[in-house]
Amino acid sequence: MIRLVQLELQKLWLNRASKVLIFISFVLPLVILLISSFKIPVFGYFTIELGEYGLFNFPLIWHLVTFFASQFKFFFAIVVVSMIGNEYSNKTLKQNLIDGLSKKEFILSKFYTIIFFSLVSTVIITIMSLCIGYFYSSYTEFSIVIRELEFVFAYFLKLIGFFSLCLLLGMLAKRSAFALAYLFVLFLLEWLLYLIMWKVWTEDIATNIQNYFPLKSMYKLIDAPFLRVAATKVPDNPQLIHDYAVHFSEIGIVLGWTALFIFLSYRLLKKRDL
Repeated sequence: MIRLVQLELQKLWLNRASKVLIFISFVLPLVILLISSFKIPVFGYFTIELGEYGLFNFPLIWHLVTFFASQFKFFFAIVVVSMIGNEYSNKTLKQNLIDGLSKKEFILSKFYTIIFFSLVSTVIITIMSLCIGYFYSSYTEFSIVIRELEFVFAYFLKLIGFFSLCLLLGMLAKRSAFALAYLFVLFLLEWLLYLIMWKVWTEDIATNIQNYFPLKSMYKLIDAPFLRVAATKVPDNPQLIHDYAVHFSEIGIVLGWTALFIFLSYRLLKKRDL
């Protein structure tokens, strides 16, 4: 496993564009999160400090920060599809197989790298959340701090699932631009199917079925943090009632899709004439 990850990291390190995108995917959300924790003067008239609104209180911070950080996963998604595109354009895939790397090991090397970067991102976000939370939160008891840590695991799983999907699309397209286009088409297709089901049946049935779709199921792992914030300010508003928790069923769906993405990537590579 370590050998395969080292092989991929060496390839990424030699690619300037990949290094820049990896840096952006890690640093940008942290910079924005750090800036948002400061007092921000607005044209000298008033000052915005999100910490004063309780947004960085434990355990809410786990939900809010992981949702926010997950929105920047697109940058590393470009790296994932580029890993595959470069293998075909530079013919390193064929050379790796000639040098003794099996097709199974090739796919696993990509998957292990996805896990590695997802884990690094999760650790960084966790540390940053703890630092900001302990600085701003009104509740620092250990039992409260560790409450809802499942959002951190959901963030980790969400990254792995999404990047595994990008890996499959990269294998299908062989080109980064086409793979990202496929991702956008999948997003549109999911919503188109949802609208069709809504017209044919009911909104509830359409929503329940949509929750099993790849992109939607990943989103459902960490959703509606702003509704939750609003609910803390207006607790008696029935329109703000929402189930914010991370459920085992949602985890199982994303794990199932992830396994399917990796399996299909391997089958595609195994049958493809290189």
